[in-house]
Amino acid sequence: MDYAKLGTTGLDVSRICLGCMSYGDPKRGNHPWSLDEEASRPFIRRAVEAGINFFDTANVYSDGSSEEIVGRALAEYANRDEIVLATKVHGRMRSGPNGGGLSRKVILSEIDHSLRRLGTDYVDLYQIHRWDPVTPIEETLEALDDVVRAGKARYIGASSMYAWQFAKALHTSERHGWARFVTMQDHYNLLYREEEREMLPLCRDEGVGVIPWSPLARGRLTRDWDTGSARSETDEFGKRLYRESDRAIVDAVAEVAAERGVPRARVALAWLLRQPGVTAPIVGATKPEHLDDAVASVDLTLTDEECARLEAHYTARDIAGHA
Repeated sequence: MDYAKLGTTGLDVSRICLGCMSYGDPKRGNHPWSLDEEASRPFIRRAVEAGINFFDTANVYSDGSSEEIVGRALAEYANRDEIVLATKVHGRMRSGPNGGGLSRKVILSEIDHSLRRLGTDYVDLYQIHRWDPVTPIEETLEALDDVVRAGKARYIGASSMYAWQFAKALHTSERHGWARFVTMQDHYNLLYREEEREMLPLCRDEGVGVIPWSPLARGRLTRDWDTGSARSETDEFGKRLYRESDRAIVDAVAEVAAERGVPRARVALAWLLRQPGVTAPIVGATKPEHLDDAVASVDLTLTDEECARLEAHYTARDIAGHA
């Protein structure tokens, strides 16, 4: 496994981040396809043994049970001082007022709930899961600064928003001397490259580490276009992200992978790892080969000609993944 600095911080992270949305109680929350604790633990252990030190979850994943499972597994399999543990806040955790969003009340409450579930005194990266249009960004950033100053988070990050919103947040932090976002977790893969227009150049200019979610486009880049999965059958959010014309890109990935004699996932991830500013794609794993392919992709170097073929069929599209 290779490691890199996370943006312009001094934090070392593996070039692959294990996304933990797939690990949680399938009877809790909105992910009936998630793996329960017994099925999840081998993947977390396997990731640690492969040299992955970066793990990403969220309070809202399987109603908090993802944090519980990940926390218990890492306590057993890993050295906490070597692990970079990330979680998120924004999603609704309870009905009624103050059950979600990015108000001061919610942030200061949810960080404590997350730490309790994770079984740790601090998280390394605390991220806002989405932009909150009804809470002033000053309120959100001041609360996050207090979380950092209290020692409950080492760094803060953001996810999926417009570049102007992210620029506003960075400027506001600097103006007040508050903790600054050091990462952007955005929707970016071969089927969705709109981030290349504004967000990625902004992150490179500001020294922000990019950790894309859904780097394999909900698995579409790993299989034939007409082949589904247990997750895709119930993933209403995912159904809104891609379109029929993306079939040509999937076919190009298959062709390059066949020529190289490697699984398609390795090609798609190798392309993403090559993109300027990308630190670590967030990869989910529910089968052993998912982790194997993710780790192997770090050592796969694509040629300029191969990348041109992979990119040739992309066309502009509406923004997707911000909500």
